Amino acid sequence: MDDVTQQPLRGFRRFSLGALAGLLAAYAAIAVAELVSAAVRPEAGPVIAVGGAAIDRTPAPVKDWAIRHFGTNDKLVLQLGILGVLGVLALVVGVLAVRWRLTGSIGVLAFGLIGALAAVGRPDSIGLADALPSVVGAVAGAALLYWVAGRLEPVQGRPGTAQAVDSGQSWDRRRFILAATAAAATSTGAGLAGRALNGAQGKDAVASRNDVRLPAPASRAASVPRGAAPRIDGLSPFMTPNGDFYRVDTALVVPKVDATRWELRIHGKGVDPELTLSFDDLLGMPLIERDVTLTCVSNEVGGPYVGNARWIGVRLADLLTRCGVRPPAKGGPADQLVARSVDGMTIGTPVDDVMDGRDAMLALGMNGRALPFEHGFPVRMVVPGLYGYVSACKWIQDIELTTFDSYDSYWVKRDWARRAPTKTQSRIDTPKPFGRPKAGTVMVADVAWAQHRGIDKVEVRVDDGPWREAELAAEDTRDTWRQWSYPWQAEKGSHTLTVRATDRTGETQTDRRTRTIPDGASGWHSVAVTVE
Repeated sequence: MDDVTQQPLRGFRRFSLGALAGLLAAYAAIAVAELVSAAVRPEAGPVIAVGGAAIDRTPAPVKDWAIRHFGTNDKLVLQLGILGVLGVLALVVGVLAVRWRLTGSIGVLAFGLIGALAAVGRPDSIGLADALPSVVGAVAGAALLYWVAGRLEPVQGRPGTAQAVDSGQSWDRRRFILAATAAAATSTGAGLAGRALNGAQGKDAVASRNDVRLPAPASRAASVPRGAAPRIDGLSPFMTPNGDFYRVDTALVVPKVDATRWELRIHGKGVDPELTLSFDDLLGMPLIERDVTLTCVSNEVGGPYVGNARWIGVRLADLLTRCGVRPPAKGGPADQLVARSVDGMTIGTPVDDVMDGRDAMLALGMNGRALPFEHGFPVRMVVPGLYGYVSACKWIQDIELTTFDSYDSYWVKRDWARRAPTKTQSRIDTPKPFGRPKAGTVMVADVAWAQHRGIDKVEVRVDDGPWREAELAAEDTRDTWRQWSYPWQAEKGSHTLTVRATDRTGETQTDRRTRTIPDGASGWHSVAVTVE
């Protein structure tokens, strides 16, 4: 029996099938681009490239809003958003192709051009090769749309078959179903192959990380003193496990760098001689081990983007001194150290801060193991007392000595401050906001931090009552956070608990609320509870 319909295809049904054809074309374009990116590099894929370009061009307040609301899922939300927009555009292009096949196909090519321009315009672009995935994918999608949309065009009835109305013209349902099924199956195969090949490319990097054996440091961190981590339910652990340590960066694809091929170049103003170092070179140098708390400038008052870890690495000041670098206070021509990541990120750090005696380092390990890929393997910067955006370059591959007057790093170009020492902050983790503790003794507790200055005092206030001094846990170092606790004699009813800290310079945490932009949030952290 023939599958030519008895009625001509028209109206809503025809345009719905055209929209389906548009979605198939978009799916094919992305799948083929994924396959081609395996021959170039994963970062050249159109979704990643357009996502990276979107991050680069997103205003700082919007980016800060995304981090605040979506946390570490902000990149996933962005990619889903890109796919959603692409899906809507694909529907439109598919509907256009019902009447104007060539116009619809040209629309697919236009989307590919956008992806190609985004890819070659990224800071870490390797050139025109980055455009290949988007271009080839778009050509495949455009050709597929032209072909599948053609299955919706009317065909003449054949002798011996059921004839349709309207001058004998009809559409062949079977032709369209077979074309759509073949397109979906082929696209899925291309996408899965591309995903597998891209995943295989990181095997050497994974193997190189697994082979790392961190040598014993020449300068060990002191043991965490007894009493630094009191056992209180709900209190954040003193040392943050690697898997729980916050991650805030712009990399949609976590770089997987083969440590055996990695090199670091140190050059610029006042550098003589220039240095190029391998990972093994760093492993062979005297290493230091230190406990350091890191904080992201996007951390809101009471927020989660702060963590404490034990780092091991090479003292950065020693490397700079070896290169002939002098701080500005001693006549050096450079006042800014610009660190560049393999993904094109640039981070500017005051030279004075990394050469003033603090334990700034090129870290190789975190909590006794090689750095996780998410936290910068094989090498990252760690500088106590500075927010991450001016110090904590991950996946570092280049250090240039320059001046603040001659160069603005990535975040400074986006209205963040050039210099950003961490602010004195504290938070309450227990009881939780809107908690319902029982009347009686309720332990109020968590952490306070003022890296490289140290915490001298923490105070708690109940409602509008007087400030009461909390009990401080033992201090590890002035570069780590400090835990505190306050036994509150809770009475039934609704209450607001507020905390503030004073650092060792005598500066008390201000009550004035500010945004995270341009140099970090300020204000007191409060939680509301109902005592039962």
